[in-house]
Amino acid sequence: MRGDERFQGGMFSYVTLEQRVPKDHPLREIRRITDVVLKSLSQEFDSLYSASGRPSIAPEYVLRALLLQAFYSVRSERQLVEQIDYNLLFRWFVGLGMDDAAWNHAVFSKNRDRLLTSEIARQFFAAVLEQAKSFMSNDHFTVDGTLIQAWASQKSFRKKDGSDGDGANFHYSKRSNETHESTTDPDARLYKKSYGRESKLAYLGHALVENRNGLIAAAMATQADGYAEREAALLMLADKQKGRSRRITVGADKAYDAKDFVTAARALNVTPHVTKNDKGRRSNMDGRTTRHAGYGISLSCRWLVEKPFDWLKQTAGLAQVKVRGLAKVDCTFVFGCAAHNLLRLPRLIAEQHA
Repeated sequence: MRGDERFQGGMFSYVTLEQRVPKDHPLREIRRITDVVLKSLSQEFDSLYSASGRPSIAPEYVLRALLLQAFYSVRSERQLVEQIDYNLLFRWFVGLGMDDAAWNHAVFSKNRDRLLTSEIARQFFAAVLEQAKSFMSNDHFTVDGTLIQAWASQKSFRKKDGSDGDGANFHYSKRSNETHESTTDPDARLYKKSYGRESKLAYLGHALVENRNGLIAAAMATQADGYAEREAALLMLADKQKGRSRRITVGADKAYDAKDFVTAARALNVTPHVTKNDKGRRSNMDGRTTRHAGYGISLSCRWLVEKPFDWLKQTAGLAQVKVRGLAKVDCTFVFGCAAHNLLRLPRLIAEQHA
C-alpha cells in the first residue's frame, strides 16, 4: 500500500539529538576523548577570558567545530556554520541543542582567531598525546617535512624596495627571497621542495611520527628554506629528549644526510637512521650505524610519516592554508595534527579491547 505524502510538520520533537546519533557512529568515541581533552584545558581557557563583558562563543564549541571542519573537509567557516545549523550530527558533536541558534560565520572566525593561538594549539595537541601515549613508541621515530602553499598569489611577490611599481614581469626578472616578498603574506617564502617543480609561496610543516602506530608525536610549521627541515627536526628531537637519558632513533630521507644534522642528532643522544645520499659525494652515514638491523627497520617505517601528510592535505585542507602569517599557519598545522591523532584513536582503542 502506498503511503501518503504529508506536508504538515510536527510542533514538537520527541526524539533527542543523542537518540538520533547511532550508538556505533565513529564520532561517538572521538567526542568522548575530545571531552576529556577539553576538560583538562578548562583552566587554560579561564585564563584567556575576562570575568566581565559580553560572553563569547564557548571555547569547547569552537574547538569541536574546528575538528569537524578537518574531519569532513569543510572548506570555510561560512560553510561550517551553515552545516552546524542544519546538520544534526554536527550539532550533537559541537554540543548545541536542537533549538540553539547557530553563530554568524564572521563572529565564529573572530572567536577562532582569538582562541586558537599557537599556545592553545600546542596545549590541545599535548592533551591529545596524553590520551594516546599507551599506543605510542617512546624510542623509535620518523621525521619529515611537507610543503604548505601559502594564501598568497604569485603576483603579490614584489620587490622589497617597491621599484617594480604596481606589477612585475615574471618572464624577464629574477625573483628571490632576498630581494622580494609577498605584499599579502610577508612571512611566506618562494620555495620548491624538489627539482623540476615550480616555486611557490609556501611554508613548511614538520612532523615527528612514532613508528608503532604512525601517530604524530611532535609538529611545527616554519618558513620555507633549504635548512628548515633539519633545524625543525633537531628542535623536535631536543624537546623529545628533554629530561631523558635513553637513546632514541629517528628515520629520515636523503635530505637529512648532512653532517651538521647527523652530528647534532648524535649529540642529543639520538641515532639518525638517514637514507644515504651518496650521489656525487660521500654519505654521512657510516658503518657504525648502517651495520645494525635497526637501520633497515627504521628506513622501512619511513612511509608512516607520509600517511599523516596525505590526510592533512587531502582531507583537512592544509594543502593550501587559508590563514596568513607564520604564527597562524603554525597553530593551524599543529591543530590539524591533533585532529589526525584523534581520528586514529578510536580504532586503536577498539583493537586493544578486541
